[in-house]
Parts: sequence; structure tokens; C-alpha cells
Amino acid sequence: MLKFLLVMLSILLINLQYQLWYANQDHTNLKQQIDSQQEKNAMLMSCHQKLEKKVVYLKQNSEAMEEYARMELGMIKQNEVFYQIIE
Repeated sequence: MLKFLLVMLSILLINLQYQLWYANQDHTNLKQQIDSQQEKNAMLMSCHQKLEKKVVYLKQNSEAMEEYARMELGMIKQNEVFYQIIE
């Protein structure tokens, strides 16, 4: 009975040591993933803020919206002739 108890305690001790050593590595890996995701989130927030500013500007300025439609989307007005100059 005493041998059984010693074996069980030894197994428990080995298990605890294993978890202690490898849980620390898991914690480090998770910390790195969190840091990486926070960097991505910061970059995306910056892009989102720029787009929000652009949307507000285009909503408030009809000339800017027209210019954007012409330059970015290739739109033209009705009865307007489009000339494309290739250099």
C-alpha cells in the first residue's frame, strides 16, 4: 500500500513538473500571438480611420465626390466624351 502511494505521488509530481515547464511555453506562445494580433488591430484601426475621414470628406464635398468618381471609378457624365491619353 505504501509503495502504491509513493508511485502515485511520484506520478503526480512528474505531471505537475511537466505542466509547470510546458505551460510556461504555451503562455509565451499565446503572449506572442496576442502581441501580433494587437499590432494587426492597430494597423487596421488606422486604415479604418483614414477611410472614415475620406467618406466624411466625400459626403460633404460634392466636387470631391465627382473627382473621385472620375479618377478612381472611370465614370463620366452624360453627353460627355472621354479621351484617354496613353504615354
